[in-house]
Amino acid sequence: MSSIPSPAPDVPDELRLRLGLSDAVLIGLGSMIGAGVFAALAPAADAAGSGLLLGLALAAVVAYCNATSSARLAALYPASGGTYVYGRERLGAFWGYLAGWAFVVGKTASCAAMALTVGSYVWPGQAHAVAVAAVVALTAVNYAGVQKSALLTRIIVAVVLAVLAAVVVASLTSEAVNVAWLEIGSDAAIGGVLQAAGLLFFAFAGYARIATLGEEVRDPARTIPRAIPIALGITLVVYAAVAVSVLLVLGPDALAAAGAPLAEAARQAGAEWLVPVVRAGAAVAALGSLLALILGVSRTTLAMARDRHLPYALAAVHPRFKVPHRAELLVGMVVATVAATADLRGAIGFSSFGVLAYYAVANASAFTLSPAEGRPARIVPVVGLAGCLVLAFALPSASVITGAAVLAVGAVVFGLRRALAGRP
Repeated sequence: MSSIPSPAPDVPDELRLRLGLSDAVLIGLGSMIGAGVFAALAPAADAAGSGLLLGLALAAVVAYCNATSSARLAALYPASGGTYVYGRERLGAFWGYLAGWAFVVGKTASCAAMALTVGSYVWPGQAHAVAVAAVVALTAVNYAGVQKSALLTRIIVAVVLAVLAAVVVASLTSEAVNVAWLEIGSDAAIGGVLQAAGLLFFAFAGYARIATLGEEVRDPARTIPRAIPIALGITLVVYAAVAVSVLLVLGPDALAAAGAPLAEAARQAGAEWLVPVVRAGAAVAALGSLLALILGVSRTTLAMARDRHLPYALAAVHPRFKVPHRAELLVGMVVATVAATADLRGAIGFSSFGVLAYYAVANASAFTLSPAEGRPARIVPVVGLAGCLVLAFALPSASVITGAAVLAVGAVVFGLRRALAGRP
């Protein structure tokens, strides 16, 4: 396979190596913890009913396969761009481009979803205005340098974990607990479980942010393969504890109908004092996810701009802050625009489709690795690829149709550019 091309001489500078193992893990946790717990549990319960935990387990299996494939590829190709780079190097330019396109478009929707989550908890009557303000503020944080982003993420993760722990303890010690709700699967339709898994996958996809920071991680060949499974493992434990405790108190029907399920669980458990704390924690969690999402999308934009799949001006790295400042500003502007008009649940489904397509390319790329290149067991990328495709097409039909149409537009753009350039 071809080696990763170096940036052209007119790129001002390389990204600076700053992040260690703990920072990389925390960026992954900041991306994952919060998004699913506060945004995806209710629609997943609506889809699967008593099969919610089965959907969570299935999403976890696919996420593990994706994480393993991504970790092996990231160790071999420690460059900004993640699966955009892996697909390009292992499968060819088209598949790398399609992965990058799916990631940038899908994660732009994720950014909007997280910004709207902030708005809905902080000021429900002005959710869109607050969402736009959040995007502007966090774009400024990322612009000032990735080290500051990692520090802020560390604080956010600590706050969110404390809030989630309080919810779990309050729920499990409540007299409202009904263990019958954990008798899962008896009335769960397979299609509902698959759809729930696809929606919950939205919450597990944060480990991609670690891989897309390949050029900013110290000793990436060791750090990235260690950081990804650690972040994923911690997230799985947290998600399982929260899902079980909320189901014990609310049951699948009430959980599906809840606008703020964790706050409702606290109220049902008799911990009224905890409700405003949960609302504040939800806003902080969404801010943490939004921070890391903007970081990851801007790095993939940088990588695609270097290869001229996007305007080359976006490949510039700030001479002082050592960040892709033009890419970050553009991403911030686009996300702010989407956040001003988007629908939260629709954004989750659309984002899930794009991210699952992205990881399908990652697993196909990992399948081509040789043992000398650190290839995982063959079953891992096979299950990961099949799981991504099944979950993507099990999502709500509107998400599938819109997502497939956007991918098709990307493919057409790629073909037209190749034709205009006179390439086969």
